[in-house]
Amino acid sequence: MSAARRVRQRFDRANRSRSRAALLTAGAAVAALALTACGSGGTHGGSGNTNFVTGTDGIATAAKGERADAPDLSGPTVDGKKIDVADYKGKVVVLNVWGSWCPPCRAEAPGFTRVAEDLEARGVRFVGINTRDTSTGPAKEFEKDYKVPYPSLYDPTGKLMLRFPKGSLNPQAIPSTVVLDRDGKIAARSLSPLSEDKLRGMLKPILAEK
Repeated sequence: MSAARRVRQRFDRANRSRSRAALLTAGAAVAALALTACGSGGTHGGSGNTNFVTGTDGIATAAKGERADAPDLSGPTVDGKKIDVADYKGKVVVLNVWGSWCPPCRAEAPGFTRVAEDLEARGVRFVGINTRDTSTGPAKEFEKDYKVPYPSLYDPTGKLMLRFPKGSLNPQAIPSTVVLDRDGKIAARSLSPLSEDKLRGMLKPILAEK
């Protein structure tokens, strides 16, 4: 084998090694993203007069008096009933956008169940918004597996999410969590999965409001 051919072979091997390393790095980045969020909710962007502040914990809040009204959130639930979030006015309402196919949604479900049961006596109500499940079967199994005690609106195409006002604390990812104050206004939002402690911390200042 000629010296030139040996050099060329070494060069080709080095290129293949670099390509494999780049692919592995890209794959790891994609996997990490998949573990933290399942995807965009397909909602309006946050442009316009937002009037909210995002803390270091990733939770965005709007001051009282600068909050947008929640949109009409009514319709059929995963179990075939009907609900209207407006009926909960006077309560603090937690809206959780989820899908049965979403690993971070499954990870946060046990904490949401515990907080929902714990804070019901304090006037907190939870409503899920199930999206991108093409049938209610997997969503029902999700609720059964995690003993979810609250109803979820069935929103397979994201139409309810699109009703949130542009520039408000609107859900833009799956999972997302939005908290409505007792006046039915959008007070806080997280676009990431929430631990039980973070969820309680998100609710604490809103519960303290008079």
